[in-house]
Amino acid sequence: MTHEKADDQRHLARAVALSREHMHEGAGGPFGAVIVRDGEVLAEGWNQVTSTNDPTAHAEVTAIRRACQAVGDFALHGATLYTSCEPCPMCLASAYWARISRIVYANTRQHAAEIGFDDSLIYDEIPKAPEQRLIPMDHLPSLEAKAVFEAWADKPDKVSY
Repeated sequence: MTHEKADDQRHLARAVALSREHMHEGAGGPFGAVIVRDGEVLAEGWNQVTSTNDPTAHAEVTAIRRACQAVGDFALHGATLYTSCEPCPMCLASAYWARISRIVYANTRQHAAEIGFDDSLIYDEIPKAPEQRLIPMDHLPSLEAKAVFEAWADKPDKVSY
């Protein structure tokens, strides 16, 4: 086994261990995540949806938040996200926003669906036009909202992301 594969196995095993440990503690569902860059663990996370009443407190999002705080940056270029399960649409989007360079996962979204974590509705909804989605979406243009965007475009000291 190559050194990289051994590291992948070790970090993925840690993500799985976090999923089991915190599931048994009652923190939330059976999901864990570890973020590593240049061989250093930047952060760990686990599902905390039910213990914090936060539907966004998935393992991957929790780990991304902690890693970004730890390094003092909103971008995690060069980092690998190890997760006990294929990321849901929200977690995948979060990984893209955080500029994660690689994702390694154990269980698939089909495995998650089999135990009650089925994200197929969300995957199906995303490509639909807003007016065709199950959650009603009404576009209400606002001159003030447009002005804020124009001010952002002209802001000389903005931090682009």
